[in-house]
Amino acid sequence: MNPIVDNIRTMAKELLEKGEVEAVIGFRQGSLPLSTEPTMATTPEEANSLTWDANCRLNLAAYLTKERGKVAVVAKGCDSRNIVGHIVENRIKREDVVIIGVPCTGMIDAGKAATMAQAEILDAVENDETIILTTAAGETRAAKTDLLRQNCSLCTHRNPVISDMMAGEPVPEQADIDRYADIREIESKPSDEKWAFFDEAFSACTRCYACKNACPLCYCPTCFVDESRPQWVGKGTDPVDVRTYHMLRAVHCAGRCTECGACESACPMGIPVRLLTRKMEKTVGERWGLEAGLSTETRPAQDTFRLDDPEEFIM
Repeated sequence: MNPIVDNIRTMAKELLEKGEVEAVIGFRQGSLPLSTEPTMATTPEEANSLTWDANCRLNLAAYLTKERGKVAVVAKGCDSRNIVGHIVENRIKREDVVIIGVPCTGMIDAGKAATMAQAEILDAVENDETIILTTAAGETRAAKTDLLRQNCSLCTHRNPVISDMMAGEPVPEQADIDRYADIREIESKPSDEKWAFFDEAFSACTRCYACKNACPLCYCPTCFVDESRPQWVGKGTDPVDVRTYHMLRAVHCAGRCTECGACESACPMGIPVRLLTRKMEKTVGERWGLEAGLSTETRPAQDTFRLDDPEEFIM
């Protein structure tokens, strides 16, 4: 067994047996290869179902609320940064959450795995840095780095920035990575080419809202898409409404997004949702030198005021 899995289960059982938390939020094995699903263990016996591997793509910070009481949560680097964001935004209190930190070397892109296997994947095994994919035709071995999601290959915060206990030893952080090469390429396009690019990129959107439902930042009691007085955006799949929805959501996430990739992992249509949030992330970093979720002492970019703010956008 992966020693991290064993450590998570041991820690979860101890917390539940001592009554230190009401529940432990983590992952359990999914019903299909290359899948896991969020779960909540409330007894030491249920903690035996907890798991950890390169398929724990979703961000468990999305399941933290003030109403749950004191809970523990399994958190990789990006999850921990969103927990910091929740604390800063008064979504939760620090003393109400026990963070079981997990070092992360990246999550697998199931689409890349399917393309490499070229057939239905019947089983998938993670063996250190090798992924073994089994189909009816046989086995395919791939380096984990070749199957990583883009956000994981660009991640520079693989270890939790905040934790109460660690389920594994910290891993080396990636450095000297050009995180915004593709964003700069889009920025360099003429306006008409940009319009055509995004028109095509978001054309498949069905407005299922899987992206916002998976996002730990989308916790408003009433989302702008549900408002009717006034109605900010139409309910259908008219291209204007689709673009408006994605652009407004990206602006709401500006300076808060941790690049966890939960939005794209949840999208059933393969829409590159992160292009807009990463553009916001790049702009916030360049203009104000801020990066989301690194400190409970730093307010989000849209929640601060500075006298020396250049305010170039209104000139």
